[in-house]
Amino acid sequence: MEEEREETKASGPELGSGYREFNARNEFSSNILHGVLAVWLWIGALPFDALLFLLSSLLLPFPKFLLVIGFLLVFVFLPINHHSKFGRNLAMYVCKHLCSYFPITLHVEDIHAFHPHRAYVFGYEPHSVLPIGVVALAELTGFMPLPKIKVLATSVIAFLKSRIGFVRTAMEKGCPLVPVFCFGQSYAFSWWKPGGKLFLKLSRALKFTPILFWGTFGSFLPYRHPMHLVVGKPIELKKNTQPTVEEVLEVHGQFVQALQDLFERHKARVGYPDLTLRIV
Repeated sequence: MEEEREETKASGPELGSGYREFNARNEFSSNILHGVLAVWLWIGALPFDALLFLLSSLLLPFPKFLLVIGFLLVFVFLPINHHSKFGRNLAMYVCKHLCSYFPITLHVEDIHAFHPHRAYVFGYEPHSVLPIGVVALAELTGFMPLPKIKVLATSVIAFLKSRIGFVRTAMEKGCPLVPVFCFGQSYAFSWWKPGGKLFLKLSRALKFTPILFWGTFGSFLPYRHPMHLVVGKPIELKKNTQPTVEEVLEVHGQFVQALQDLFERHKARVGYPDLTLRIV
């Protein structure tokens, strides 16, 4: 039996009748201990694997070091059973308590525009260090029970105009493209990266930007800064298995404009009236 969920409906003339708001702290019974455990289960694997790799390379003989690498690779290629009851219960635990940890509030402009049997491509901004806010869109969180979501987050908002792969994916599959922006995402972690042309060339070669990041007390636990995830209306697309560059750029322009409009409509409502969205 599903738990009843309180939904905040439109409260002003600027919001349509399909507007819904879900606040994780009001939706789920949680506390700091559950939140920290959920963070550890999801994000903790990253520093744990990095530490295991580093210590193994420094302290173990080379043959044993290879065994450790092989052990980690097993989990990389181990098939995932999406129907596992234990796995789904664990994922649901992580989703709900992680949402309550910050907490995350999900704002959906038109809940009626989404159908559970359709596939969607969500263009999520900004990625920041880790796109943690995306957990509010997970099927098992229950806010938007859409099992066919594909969420694509660009590395940094400043370079959105050069990121067109997610648009091509949506066009090739004929899936609606949905603009999503997460206010507060950038405050989850502090971070540092080197400067200079050499580092920039390295980042471009690796296709991502290596950085050092930290959260509460210098750990991997993110700061408990509230996030507001706003979901715009889907941009309907016709299926085009081989779109030209011009066609992709045209749809990309529609997405960028929709994202900018979404940002401007909601920034004051969620506490960021002076924030400026810069897309270059």
